[in-house]
Amino acid sequence: MERTVGTGGGLAAAAAAAATATATTPTTPTGARPNSATPRSVEPGHIPSSSAEWQERGAAVAVREVSGEDGNVQIRIIRKGVKDFTFGRVLGEGSYSTVVAATDRQTLREYAIKVLDKRHIIKEKKVKYVNIEKNTLNRLGDHPGIVRLYYTFQDERSLYFVLDLAPNGELFSFVKKLGSLNEECTQYYCAQLLDAVEYMHTHGVIHRDLKPENVLLDSNMRVKVTDFGSAKLLPMPSADELAALAQKRDDDDHRPRRADALEIDESERANSFVGTAEYVSPELLTDKFASKPSDLWAFGCILYQCIAGRPPFKAANEFQTFQKITALNYVFPPGFPAAARDLVKRLLVLDPTKRIQIDDIKRHDFFKGIEFGPALWKRKAPRLQPFNFRQGVGHYVLK
Repeated sequence: MERTVGTGGGLAAAAAAAATATATTPTTPTGARPNSATPRSVEPGHIPSSSAEWQERGAAVAVREVSGEDGNVQIRIIRKGVKDFTFGRVLGEGSYSTVVAATDRQTLREYAIKVLDKRHIIKEKKVKYVNIEKNTLNRLGDHPGIVRLYYTFQDERSLYFVLDLAPNGELFSFVKKLGSLNEECTQYYCAQLLDAVEYMHTHGVIHRDLKPENVLLDSNMRVKVTDFGSAKLLPMPSADELAALAQKRDDDDHRPRRADALEIDESERANSFVGTAEYVSPELLTDKFASKPSDLWAFGCILYQCIAGRPPFKAANEFQTFQKITALNYVFPPGFPAAARDLVKRLLVLDPTKRIQIDDIKRHDFFKGIEFGPALWKRKAPRLQPFNFRQGVGHYVLK
């Protein structure tokens, strides 16, 4: 058995000087251990002069405990770099990165590796967002509903993030292909998404760009939330605070605060404009801030889209989309199920302090029969089927 107990130092001095975003040791929860190996440090002022030296100096280094069959624990140094992986098909492309499938040459395990172009990152001033993604993934650790970061390393041209592979792609692609998802499928995927969002929030992370394209599906068709480049990191709760939150969730007699009494702490405010037009919360448009309830607004949009087949706020351009959001201008297609309709209406509330909270969402009739927590991630995924609106003949799908 292996577990990571430490990592190497920062990235190469040359990359740090060029502000390549991964120059520090990962940030982790109080008392937690880093879950990914970072590139080893290079002597101050030394810039690797060859590809071979970059592979050596830019490799990730992790220190792990290995428990043998006899119970003895040994320390193992693990190094990972470009030469340790076989790169395969392209999984996706962004403005400054490409995600490819890759296989560890030693273990034959498959990963998704995000390859980020250093020059483009610096030129387009994206250093901050690369840093945010790395630090956020290190903080969130190993939750079943969130992609895990295993290693980060670099060569002379690129940074590499070694992540969980989600071979079934985006939830969006299935909604688009089928036109919609039935109640059972929507309940299953939205329950897992909610569980992941709750974990993020209790660990001081606001995603700020939740959308079906950022909800991946693993080999068992279970949710993996990805793309944390727009996330907001809040002050990390202490171990005692996390334990208290866990106890609070497990207490059957717990009575959540009224949603309309919710206060948004100033430390939860994020003032930069990020996100995707159809899922942006109204408070970001009107007051220029996002908070934890902003993720729940996006969650409501995703729930609606799973059943209706399209986002609730969709227009010819971003400006018109924003106008619809701030006016709360959306309609339910005929036949939209009553429980889902009620939950969406409680989520798509203009005032974030009056938006339904996670504890109440989990108790809502739409999630009746769902057991949240570890059991949720052991459930077999339902067969994918579109929603039958019984409006005339066949399926009603919004165009």
